[in-house]
Amino acid sequence: MNAPLDTAKSEIRDGMQIDWDAAIHMGDGVVLRADVFRPTKPGKYPVILSYGPYAKGLSFQEGYKSQWSRVIKSAPEVLEGSSNKYQNWELVDPEKWVPDGYACARIDSRGSGRSPGTLDVWSAREAQDIYECVEWAGTQNWSNGKVGINGISYYAMNQWNAGALRPPHLAALCIWEGSCDYYRELCRHGGILSDFLSSWHPRQVAGVQHGVGDRGAKSLVTGEPVAGPLTLSPDVLKAKRTDTPGEAKAHKLRDDYYAARTADFPQIDTPLLSAANWGGMGLHTRGNFEGWAAAGSKQKWLEVHGDTHFTHFYSSYGEGLQKKFFSYFLKGEDTGWSKQPPVSVNVRHPDEKFVLRAETEWPLTRTQWTKYFLQPDKGLATAEPSATTALTYETTGDGLTFSTPPMTEPLEITGPVAAKIWVSSDTTDADLFLVLRVFDPKGKEVTFIGSNDPRVPVGLGWLRASQRKLDPAKSKPYRPWHTHDTELPLKPGEPVELDIEIWPTSIVVPPGYTLALTVRGKDYEVDGTDIALPNAPYPMKGVGPFLHIDPDDRPAKIFGGRNTVHFAAGKQPYLLLPVIPQG
Repeated sequence: MNAPLDTAKSEIRDGMQIDWDAAIHMGDGVVLRADVFRPTKPGKYPVILSYGPYAKGLSFQEGYKSQWSRVIKSAPEVLEGSSNKYQNWELVDPEKWVPDGYACARIDSRGSGRSPGTLDVWSAREAQDIYECVEWAGTQNWSNGKVGINGISYYAMNQWNAGALRPPHLAALCIWEGSCDYYRELCRHGGILSDFLSSWHPRQVAGVQHGVGDRGAKSLVTGEPVAGPLTLSPDVLKAKRTDTPGEAKAHKLRDDYYAARTADFPQIDTPLLSAANWGGMGLHTRGNFEGWAAAGSKQKWLEVHGDTHFTHFYSSYGEGLQKKFFSYFLKGEDTGWSKQPPVSVNVRHPDEKFVLRAETEWPLTRTQWTKYFLQPDKGLATAEPSATTALTYETTGDGLTFSTPPMTEPLEITGPVAAKIWVSSDTTDADLFLVLRVFDPKGKEVTFIGSNDPRVPVGLGWLRASQRKLDPAKSKPYRPWHTHDTELPLKPGEPVELDIEIWPTSIVVPPGYTLALTVRGKDYEVDGTDIALPNAPYPMKGVGPFLHIDPDDRPAKIFGGRNTVHFAAGKQPYLLLPVIPQG
């Protein structure tokens, strides 16, 4: 075991004053470590802060090779005006922010990277740490007292919780593709266990836990181990981190464990920009809408885009939007942000075409909520069928697909989507996987670049039938809200009414194209082919790492049989679509 060292030092590199491993003392005695990049000219500067578990010293290029190759291909401007030596996964490039008069503080979260302590992701302790880090950053002699938090995913998700604590020096939040509901969006989709944590945590978190030391990567800039100067045994490391995947698996229903990791949204009063990804199904769509709507902030903006999870955070479009926002709230500059529309949506068309449109609210008030009824002949139409019948499918197969006729004119769907279906199972439960899809005139499915998979459908929704109980106060026709606090087993062969949320989406279906809804008993796949790119850490068949295949959570004897969709008078299944009138 190596001896612990005080590794803090300061130097000038590449036109920046860099404080390596600056010490931030927490109220309970733990000392977190931060790298701070700031202008060399003495002065007081606004701070862009981030706090997370991915190791501040691990370069984007080395730690995330596949993603780096994709981002520079999609947004080659990333390579311009920067040596890229300080690129870090899901964080701003200081070489592009420091020259604009910002100090960038990157903090290794408790128990990760070069910060000691017990590693417990998204915990209440982490939220308190961020509060204290904001106050530290806001009171340094190089700070102007205004702190903004920025970053993607993890660095976005914990902003909801920290913002609700109201640190006095917190002046702005940029929550880029960050979920806000620990149960519904991260751990259990519709009550079904997501396997994301079981692949993500060992790879991206435990792999850079504080104490991995010499067994882990080294900083390409400093040469120091990114996971700290100590090298601890695997047993000691295991004892100093919580079993996050195991906890999600053990807690089937939404209880105090999840409540402690979900923000008190009305308490958030900081100006915020919430940026969602249409292709973020599985983690990076719903939360940005729900959190934005629930936040108590009087000044809040919503933006929605497409492409990968990381492209537009680094692209000229995304970086320009962030700087316009932060310069207004952290510097007091007239950037034009006062005229920024409350909602900005990049309306999606086939072939990765997006058209930016300003809106004033979400959902859009001009939405024509339209029921498209599932037809016994597997059609999808606005006419309600009168038949009393049933369609059965194998849960291990491709399910049932209901399709519209080819469009005769463009159909825009932009907003939250829901379905009401009467379903029975030949066992005591059923997992429903709903897929909103579009097919071109030749019958080929139209997919899109998603946040974590290069081929995602238009929309996805999930529900475990035994967790169908609704909260009537929170439910809306277009967004049912399940309590997930009770299990209601099915009686084999007896249909139950299911309201299923499909996460918000946008698509303009052109003439000649068809819209379809697939009802399945397992995860969506485009064609069964894994097109994972080089160095990709998980398969890419249509949902990326957001699979639901844990045999303990989904035992074959319960979820491997047959389900039946029922049609009856007054109980005709339908899809509720947010149709936006043209012109």
